[in-house]
Amino acid sequence: MQALDRAFAVLDQLAGGRMPQSLAEISESLQLHKSTVHRFLMVLEQHRMIERTGRGKFRLGLRLLEYSTHVLEQHDLRETAEPHLRRLVAEVEETAHLCVVDQDQIVYLNKIEPSRSIRMISRIGSTSPIHCTAAGRAILAAYSQDKVKERLKRVSLRQFTAKTINTHEELLKEIERTRRRGFGIDDGEREEGVRCLGVAILAPDKLPIAAISISGPPFRITKQKVPEIVQRLQQCARSIQRESGHALHGIDAHGHRNWS
Repeated sequence: MQALDRAFAVLDQLAGGRMPQSLAEISESLQLHKSTVHRFLMVLEQHRMIERTGRGKFRLGLRLLEYSTHVLEQHDLRETAEPHLRRLVAEVEETAHLCVVDQDQIVYLNKIEPSRSIRMISRIGSTSPIHCTAAGRAILAAYSQDKVKERLKRVSLRQFTAKTINTHEELLKEIERTRRRGFGIDDGEREEGVRCLGVAILAPDKLPIAAISISGPPFRITKQKVPEIVQRLQQCARSIQRESGHALHGIDAHGHRNWS
């Protein structure tokens, strides 16, 4: 029990600081010997609960985000979002998805189609790579540039169509464009003939907890219609946030007009 208490104390210490911390800083704050703290750090790092920076300091690891994904699923995010997604589909008459991230993939928690839907490869419970989906890019854009670079080191940029971005340099540029305009775009990169728009759902600390997207053929989701569809996506995201007990941050309801 003492070992568990100390392991959680280390995690609490790292969570309470805004910057990565050294072994000496953690030891001093917890009033534990360096060798004791070092053992806990090594175990936590092995399980990806924490990670080490290039300067040898420690911070919380990305595996904690994976746990948050499962927490969301167990707290009925899908059930909360469904009526709002159905309203969105009725408004724009295109397919809507609710997605969360699992490592370098997005997982489709829900998919709602209109009567005139086109056939798509996505299905509830299936996955798509984070790098070539509008929802995945919207989620990535909610992180700092350094965090995105670090995360993308583990992502293989598989090319699905001739339009798929397959270099880290170009992908980072696209994520920065996504961050500026407030929504993600996948223009035939995952599936030919399918254009997708995605908006992240953020927790009060501005970290993403999920994303919603609208998908359809480019002749229906035209560039002229993008601002209106994105505005409805954002409204839907805010409604989901309110009902799930979170406050939406970082999405400008009027900052979506720049396609490029």
